Amino acid sequence: MTLHATVDRVTDRIRERSTKSRTAYEAKIARAAEDGPRRAHLSCGNQAHAYAAMPDKADLATTRKPNIGIVTAYNDMLSAHQPYEHYPDIIRRAAHAAGATAQVAGGVPAMCDGVTQGRPGMELSLFSRDVIALAAGVALSHDTFDSALYLGVCDKIVPGLIIAAATFGHIPAVFVPAGPMPSGLPNDEKSKVRQQFATGEVGREALMAAEMASYHSPGTCTFYGTANSNQMLMEFMGLHLPGSSFVNPNTPLREALTSAAVQRAASITRLGNDYLPAGEVLDERAFVNGIVGLMATGGSTNLILHLPAMARAAGVLLDLEDFHDLSECVPLMARVYPNGLADVNHFHAAGGLGFMIGQLIESGLLHADARTIAGGGLDQYAQEPKLRDGQVHWVEGARESLNDKILRPVADAFAPIGGLKQLVGNLGRGVIKVSAVAADRHIIEAPARVFSDQEEVKAAFKRGEFTEDTVVVVRFQGPSANGMPELHSLTPTLAVLQDRGLRVALVTDGRMSGASGKVPAAIHISPEAAHGGPLARVQDGDVIRLDATNGTLECLANDFATRVPASFDPETSSEGMGRELFRAFRAHVSPATEGAALVV
Repeated sequence: MTLHATVDRVTDRIRERSTKSRTAYEAKIARAAEDGPRRAHLSCGNQAHAYAAMPDKADLATTRKPNIGIVTAYNDMLSAHQPYEHYPDIIRRAAHAAGATAQVAGGVPAMCDGVTQGRPGMELSLFSRDVIALAAGVALSHDTFDSALYLGVCDKIVPGLIIAAATFGHIPAVFVPAGPMPSGLPNDEKSKVRQQFATGEVGREALMAAEMASYHSPGTCTFYGTANSNQMLMEFMGLHLPGSSFVNPNTPLREALTSAAVQRAASITRLGNDYLPAGEVLDERAFVNGIVGLMATGGSTNLILHLPAMARAAGVLLDLEDFHDLSECVPLMARVYPNGLADVNHFHAAGGLGFMIGQLIESGLLHADARTIAGGGLDQYAQEPKLRDGQVHWVEGARESLNDKILRPVADAFAPIGGLKQLVGNLGRGVIKVSAVAADRHIIEAPARVFSDQEEVKAAFKRGEFTEDTVVVVRFQGPSANGMPELHSLTPTLAVLQDRGLRVALVTDGRMSGASGKVPAAIHISPEAAHGGPLARVQDGDVIRLDATNGTLECLANDFATRVPASFDPETSSEGMGRELFRAFRAHVSPATEGAALVV
């Protein structure tokens, strides 16, 4: 199938934009790989330290067996990462069976935005991505690994691990998922209880019961937020084994897929004839494929921040215009909560990523020739795994949707575009996700109410101050101000106002999340207000026009350009809950348009 003209054009634009940085990156990883397996160059003392605790230390010291490094985000507080507890044992057994060895190289922190929503700890969330990259870098710095397995799922964990994998791009990388928890209380029912709690219709006991029935077991949360968008991304970018993203934890197929990932990691090292360094997988085609997947599934807006940072680590430079242009040509093929009633288990059962990738390849919307850890092109990812006699076999995946209320072909998609729009105007540059927003709310023009904190919005709501159409402006929420926390805890409040018949929208230099839904939200506005960006000049009563149809965001006040911007007090987020430790991050972070990163 001929590549779609827009996909071709955007890829060429990225390739041209990245010529200098990508060439330097490729030269760097070639230099790192040229001496062969680095372990052979360690002194005897270095090696003895590295192998001292290994039961098969003789294999490491005297043979050329591949040694696989495990970088794990395991902890048993987060449901998505708890299944990783026993993965090292599974991996070591599988490595031994494959004629290799494996060691846990190191751990990386994994925080949960679901726990920290609306709390001071959320101001560390985005920066945790860079910490994860740094921690993974420390783990791999021992220079004793021929390939690496990355165990991570959620919001900042996978992007941080990708940054590390790209930085150590001469080392083959296989990402190993843990899978979503089985379906619990439907997400729309949980959301309804949240709104009822916001209005005082139900008490905390009912809210807690609903939340516990929704988040109820090991595995990823089942709505299509950032965590599950990450898992989709790893398949579209060829870093998972095909069809492995949404297999539930603690099942025979899940364990068999983990063992198969180990076998693959052992086979693609420089010691064999199928060497596949991570840096060769992570080229411009992989990132374009990832963006296409994001649009086709209606994925998390957080990836609009993460993908540029991830790509930059591999010498690939992305811009918001790339997301916008690809969104305009990629149809929305899935309806998964919050963009529908189904969860990811229902999506997977309906045909899932295999069906979607097959459809997009046939329509010329993916680079089918992109390199993948499966060994061939992306067409292998139209297959699905089956368990036979304890071993994984891949068979042809679904060629028709098994539920067209959840998943549809390209020719009969839910919408002709992916639902992501770039916004440009005198308020700066940002994005809006409209895949779950009703068409009659793609344009909102209303007076502004300006806040500097999300708690101020909730307090105003409780006081009954929102009685007319309103654009809620929440500024000083950018990466330099306070780490760019998600403002997802505002979703129930804004949804209640919208359900009351008001036309409302959110405009912010902060983030929402993959769980943002039916309320129009112009997010990631850059330059941020803390740097004197345009949001710092907005005043209560200014008429704001958010036009997602034409991609504009404007303040209509006549004197807007000449106003003195409001000043930001950095002390508001300077200490408490570890924020003291991140002063250097806030001082040196890049703007949101470049990924809001420190390490790349």
